[in-house]
Amino acid sequence: MDEALLRSLTPSVLTVLVRRGADFAAAEDAVQDALVEALRVWPADPPRDPKGWLVTVTWRKFLDATRSDAARRRREERAEEEPGPGPAPAVDDTLQLYFLCAHPSLTPSSAVALTLRAVGGLTTRQIAQAYLVPEATMAQRISRAKRTVSGVRFDQPGDVATVLRVLYLVFNEGYSGDVDLAAEAIRLTRRLAAAIDHPEVRGLLALMLLHHARRAGRRGPDGALVPLAEQDRGRWDTAAIAEGVAILQAALARDRLGEYQAQAAIAALHADAPTAEETDWVQIVEWYDELVRLTDSPVARLNRAVAVGEADGPRAGLAALTALDPSLPRHTAAAAYLHERDGDLPTAARLYAEAARKASSLAEQDYLTRQAARLNAHLRRGPDGP
Repeated sequence: MDEALLRSLTPSVLTVLVRRGADFAAAEDAVQDALVEALRVWPADPPRDPKGWLVTVTWRKFLDATRSDAARRRREERAEEEPGPGPAPAVDDTLQLYFLCAHPSLTPSSAVALTLRAVGGLTTRQIAQAYLVPEATMAQRISRAKRTVSGVRFDQPGDVATVLRVLYLVFNEGYSGDVDLAAEAIRLTRRLAAAIDHPEVRGLLALMLLHHARRAGRRGPDGALVPLAEQDRGRWDTAAIAEGVAILQAALARDRLGEYQAQAAIAALHADAPTAEETDWVQIVEWYDELVRLTDSPVARLNRAVAVGEADGPRAGLAALTALDPSLPRHTAAAAYLHERDGDLPTAARLYAEAARKASSLAEQDYLTRQAARLNAHLRRGPDGP
């Protein structure tokens, strides 16, 4: 196998696809898939015309991907804007694809990345952001996963834990990112909950419903991000909250606690509070303790520090925050919030501005910039200002 030949042919094959009307990013993905196929096939059956073979296979891969994406979009368009309660349809090939991509020959992280790219429709950049790694690193991981599964039979589907991780990340991207996949993730999780008896599946479904119930309150009339404490709770979907709480209670009764049940319990406590001031922060900290015990996640530790700041005062929260890596996403924003609550407005304003520069989305950047501007304006007016 002449890998140098494959590399040399890649630009010209890309050019052919783009001239045929393919989007450049989609053409790159198709070429990558065709190269994996060439690495598998050529050693035993080298083609007489390598470039012609690559163009033909790449174009076929592009068409297959386009049809798959169109089918996924049609499924999303058929779904209701807000996912309703009740059982999901009995047959769903998308969920089967999730299990097949979570193949035992892959590590869990590679299986999740491959499934998000191949089935979930997320870009490499979006997946990299979800994993908190550089885009180039994620591109290499996905390429390795494709090469690993290129020569194996998909007769050993992956485990439930990997599929749940994929669904969770797809929902998070749909809930807060560039692609609206939240309803599709809920639909598939409903289907999975109907198919298998597993408390963590129900924990994840409860978590999705409880988060999705607050969706209408997350944006203001101008589209600006509204933090949880300032949301109009009258806009929350009470039916989805009630369903999520009922599903969670049934899962917790099984006494097989997992990370999704713990997260859902935290979401339920937020949803149950009539006002932000009435939130049971002490119990939320206890659930974050469970979540940290289960996952040792740095993100869970960060959220726990903020909860400690609400339950025991901002200085206790800042003390918990100092034990964490300052490069952790949203660490600076959390520090800004806690310093503001502690009355240190100059530090809070500086940190809000710094956090805005690090924000991963325009909505978050806009919110943090406005927070910094608000505090700076207050500082300029002084204590006796209007």
